[in-house]
Amino acid sequence: MIDLATWNLSIPVGIPATTIDTPLLAGGYQDHYFQSKDGAIFFWAPVNGSTTENAKYPRSELRETSTDGKLRNWTYPSADNFLRAALTISQVPSTGKLVIGQIHAHRSNAPLLKLEYQYKAYAASGTIVAKLRLHPDAPIQVIRIASGIALNQRFTYVIHLTPNGTLSINLNDINWNTRIDPAWAVKPLYFKAGVYPQDNSGYETEAGSAQFYKLGIEHRPLVSSTP
Repeated sequence: MIDLATWNLSIPVGIPATTIDTPLLAGGYQDHYFQSKDGAIFFWAPVNGSTTENAKYPRSELRETSTDGKLRNWTYPSADNFLRAALTISQVPSTGKLVIGQIHAHRSNAPLLKLEYQYKAYAASGTIVAKLRLHPDAPIQVIRIASGIALNQRFTYVIHLTPNGTLSINLNDINWNTRIDPAWAVKPLYFKAGVYPQDNSGYETEAGSAQFYKLGIEHRPLVSSTP
């Protein structure tokens, strides 16, 4: 069972897009864009849906909160930070690109990390890439993490940002890591997960969708050195 008590939900309807607050979401909220059933959650976002402020693309996506619904932001040196997921992707837009997990920065349009699925019809499978800014003002680097992942194929990912700034992505049995610039240490960060199509042109039948079987956040407290 996926615990929704520390998330809110953005759905691509209304102008700007609607946010479903944590208490309503945790109380069993479901709609056309988000469904919770049999212990899993399903996201759907059509390319012609509305967007959040300052965004180009629609999304059906969870955003980290506290249990009282207040936005949860954290700095990475204060804890060991994990986002874990198991999912299948069932549909992609015509660009083939679908963001499925993020480390975002509060009050910024420049995320630290986007984990993106990129489907190629000729290969009948997709690649997962990390779109990463090593420094808050740096251009995006695109790093291939894994390939050969088909639609409707279950896979897992773990995004881990340590207190010393080591960022790792574990995808199935593949592990990649790097060190981010210490300039990120003062930035308030938060996790996101769901479907965020990188496309905004087409009919409602063109969309991104995925089903998550596991999804969880952990901020593991630092071990005190005092006796």
